[in-house]
Amino acid sequence: MTAPRAGEPGAIRARLPHLRLPLLACAVLAAIAVPLAAVLRGPTGAAGVAAGVALVVVSYLISGFSVAWADAISPRMIMSVGLVTYATKIVILGVVMAAVAATGWAGLPDMGVAIIAAVVVWTGAHLTWAMRSPLPTYTRRDDEP
Repeated sequence: MTAPRAGEPGAIRARLPHLRLPLLACAVLAAIAVPLAAVLRGPTGAAGVAAGVALVVVSYLISGFSVAWADAISPRMIMSVGLVTYATKIVILGVVMAAVAATGWAGLPDMGVAIIAAVVVWTGAHLTWAMRSPLPTYTRRDDEP
């Protein structure tokens, strides 16, 4: 069975299997890091770690869904939607992080460490998924008998 083409029902869902492994990996990271931070750094540290992992997961999900949506509508939209999504996320993230930093919240260093760890975990899991996934093959029309 082949994946639905752009514009067909189920086209977006068919473009999202790459999210499963990174989501699972980040859930495992959170399940280990949040209690560890609670023991080592207290409730504020645990909140910072949870917020950092959640921020990374939400950011990557927004990117994944927006690119899958664009590809499901028209593959020509992928680059522009991806770039607009990225730019919008970076601006919003910068404003929110500046506001959080201005409060002097004690969990900010823990959040920063968790963001770095979650990005490494997500990227490693995504790379693992990509390396294990079969590459699509295409037959050119002039190669057919």
